[in-house]
Amino acid sequence: MKKVPTKILIILVTTASQKEAVRIGEKMVSARLAACANVIPGIKSIYRWNGKIVKSGETLLMLKSTELRYRALEKAIKAMHSYETPEIVALAIGAGLDHYMSWVRGETHI
Repeated sequence: MKKVPTKILIILVTTASQKEAVRIGEKMVSARLAACANVIPGIKSIYRWNGKIVKSGETLLMLKSTELRYRALEKAIKAMHSYETPEIVALAIGAGLDHYMSWVRGETHI
């Protein structure tokens, strides 16, 4: 029986600052919970929190990982994140360059 490879995920995390995004991203890659991290500063977020509309500047952290590593990644992010309820969402990649997908799997393999 052929083994089906684990799905590759893009995990989106908003952070309060670029410094926080870099700190979390470095830790996730160092711990092999993510193959890479992209830090996108300067986003503007608008959301409802505790009954009020909030507009805030944030930084977006994009991590590439696998479905097998997601739970450990989520737990590690929550432990480091400054927000009470951080945005941590994972999107499955439907298709991608085989060599890149293999690289992500290899970098997050334990």
